Amino acid sequence: MSPTVLLIGELAHTTEEWKALGTKYTLLEFRHGTRDDFLANCASGAYDAVVGCYRSNASVPLTGPFDAALITALPPPWKFVCHNGAGYDNIDVAACSARRIAVSATPGAVDDATADIAIFLLLGALRQAHTSLTALREGRWKGDAKIGHDPRGKTLGILGMGGIGRAVAHRARGFGMRIIYHNRRRLDPSLEDGAEYVGFDELLARADVLSLNLALNKSTRHIIAARELAKMKKGVVVVNTARGALIDEAELVEALEAGQVSAVGLDVFENEPTVHPGLVRNERAFLLPHLGTSTVETQREMELLVLRNLEGAVDGEGMVTLVSEQKGLDWALEKR
Repeated sequence: MSPTVLLIGELAHTTEEWKALGTKYTLLEFRHGTRDDFLANCASGAYDAVVGCYRSNASVPLTGPFDAALITALPPPWKFVCHNGAGYDNIDVAACSARRIAVSATPGAVDDATADIAIFLLLGALRQAHTSLTALREGRWKGDAKIGHDPRGKTLGILGMGGIGRAVAHRARGFGMRIIYHNRRRLDPSLEDGAEYVGFDELLARADVLSLNLALNKSTRHIIAARELAKMKKGVVVVNTARGALIDEAELVEALEAGQVSAVGLDVFENEPTVHPGLVRNERAFLLPHLGTSTVETQREMELLVLRNLEGAVDGEGMVTLVSEQKGLDWALEKR
């Protein structure tokens, strides 16, 4: 029998590519339903032949998070989860690893689109564009527009200098910004492209603009809160295109209202789709509703990468983009 794989949720740009996999795999789909429905399918034997799945952040409303309870319910043949999204905080990777289930994500495919949004938010926050944009649509021309700031000569502090962080740095250099960054470990100098590696506290102290470009996990949740905001320059600008819960949103609002933070540019929020009312009402908050990867080109490339991971895993050739927590594990389906 051919291997069986499961699609959870919808495909926007690669339906034909998915159907083409039917020449060598048995294809199952769970495009609609609830977590209870999904768990019932697991219990009934409907998925007993499934070796792995395609899922995404957008499929969470169907199954809930891939937490320990759900992973425990997966039938024994299930050996991999191919995830569409650079962030995968709704997957319990430790629980997957305990079951020897390999997990992949889609880094790289999201870098350019997310970095473009970061620069858009950076400029919008520096220029305090929200006031004028709102006034124009209300027929008040510029309204009570405030004078903004140039990016040139400012220091951009990047927290998380992975693919997206480096893409943000590349774009920011074109605006004449100085780049400093902090990771758990310094990059190879060949990847720094002139960026200066600094400690976390030094990053906070020196940045005129702070851009968050790191994954959300137990150690990074609320990595920016009142204590960290107080260490920053008065009038700092904060940009976040990663995950909302990296910042304590209530404490960010307090710092914004007090003037410690002069402006924010946010594409992500702590309790999406709910946004803290203090952000919504503040004219120095330049906000987008999580549009970082919302381009046809990027979403198609993400879907294609998930399918490449799917094929690599099923065919025994390894996953292209195994998550970092599982790299080097002898059982993990990692392309070598």
